[in-house]
Amino acid sequence: MTEITHWADVVAEEAMAKNKKNVISTGITPSGHIHIGNMREVLTADAVYCALKNQGEEPDFFYIADNYDPLRKVYPFLKEEEYAQHVGKPISEIPCPCGEHKSYADHFLMPFIEAMDTLGIHPEVLRTDELYKAGKFVEAIKTALKNRDAIAKILEEVSGKEVADDWSPFNPICEGCKRINSAKVTGFDEAEETVSYDCPACGTSGKVSMTGGGKLTWRVEWPSKWKILGVTAEPFGKDHASSGGSYDSGIRISREIFNHEPPLPIVYEWIMLGEKGAMSSSSGVVVSISDMLDVVPPEALRFLIMKTRPEKHIKFDPGQPLLNLVDEYERLRDKDEPSEFEKRIVSLSQSKDVKQSKIPFKQMVTIYQVAGGDLNKIEVIAKRSGFDEDPEIINLMARNVGLWLDKYAPSFAKFGVKDTVPVQAASLTNTQRAFLKAFADELAAADKELGPEDIQRIVYETKEPGTTIRNNMENQLGGEIPAEEIDTKNFFSAIYTALLGQPSGPKAGWFLTSFDNSFLIQRFKEAAEYRP
Repeated sequence: MTEITHWADVVAEEAMAKNKKNVISTGITPSGHIHIGNMREVLTADAVYCALKNQGEEPDFFYIADNYDPLRKVYPFLKEEEYAQHVGKPISEIPCPCGEHKSYADHFLMPFIEAMDTLGIHPEVLRTDELYKAGKFVEAIKTALKNRDAIAKILEEVSGKEVADDWSPFNPICEGCKRINSAKVTGFDEAEETVSYDCPACGTSGKVSMTGGGKLTWRVEWPSKWKILGVTAEPFGKDHASSGGSYDSGIRISREIFNHEPPLPIVYEWIMLGEKGAMSSSSGVVVSISDMLDVVPPEALRFLIMKTRPEKHIKFDPGQPLLNLVDEYERLRDKDEPSEFEKRIVSLSQSKDVKQSKIPFKQMVTIYQVAGGDLNKIEVIAKRSGFDEDPEIINLMARNVGLWLDKYAPSFAKFGVKDTVPVQAASLTNTQRAFLKAFADELAAADKELGPEDIQRIVYETKEPGTTIRNNMENQLGGEIPAEEIDTKNFFSAIYTALLGQPSGPKAGWFLTSFDNSFLIQRFKEAAEYRP
């Protein structure tokens, strides 16, 4: 059977066949909360970067924050009275919403940079405002202005839309109203490196420097970045890859205007948020990556991207499906004989500088609730369950679980251990009471610390005639138990009723091994005798 090659390795091989030295680039405009949908782009880039390094190459890896773009509107999460005046201004020049960052752009960018670090992604971060102000785009601006008509023709041919007579590849920042999307270019001086403009919005006329006085329009700026940074491969969303879209025009502008071969495209599909559709900061359909890293191990989020080919859409739900995602990753990580393809997915999901716990996330959900969120008790239970880990790692996972339970967990995943025998124990049948008493005796007689498999075995042995626990129950009840009452489901229900006051709960094996045996023995005996 032919072994499957991971998509990141396929892209890396293609990039290496085309280029002696590879440069991976990715980026986004930090105009709102940078969500898990955006993370697909940077994780896709990181996967290819890692694949190239695995092949022995030393590629460059850039993350470009397009913070010189204008604020396009007052988004739902902004106050109209505060931000209406800033619409049209570069987001790097607008005040921070919380007052703790140097700009509006950094307010959203800094948490994302921290999230990348948590995920083990370490590109060189570039800000477009700094690149423009440092003069990195000056030559590209000159080239674009001199070739205005040729670029306009390309845009018309590619997009099928007519370009306005007053269109320019450069957007000046008006010195009057400070907007970057309102002024019209009236001329430029190549030697002086300045651009003249009129601003119909505020009536200002003036001249700005090509060094920081404005920026190229998106369809021209993108291919200019490829030239300036030498980009050879770049992931981008399917919107840019549509027929007549910005990648199509970028190909021609890159080759015909900037004399640069366009990068290898890595087109990715959207991440859909449950039933709400594609994530979008501007529409408010969003779960921020920072919020997700508060509730789930970073390797599980990497796994979400690594296991799925970029051109396939991903449906993401932070509730119960998130728990299943983590479980899927952990089962693959701990698989005894994984295939080479499975090993590759796991290796790309991990990062050498990201600490990982071996405690299954679902088990920690149980441990956390049994311990009532008490970190000291959580450490004790984790060790009793066989996980002798660094307390820092245990506490980190416990924090993830606590926040997940608080923010996203469905009601059926939550429970609380009762301090005393629940009143619901009054409804236990005589057979269930006999089972709890017999189970307590089994626990008392055990000569070792019982594991999840032992717990499951004891419960299921109740169905078998002649076993110790079955004989114990028959002796209590004064004879053979009717067949219809020998129901494993009823026995599990008795356990949950005695501890939680409800007929169902988490996986019994993990659940019961989270308790000290002496507690279970006492509680089961008390519940067996409970009469209100």
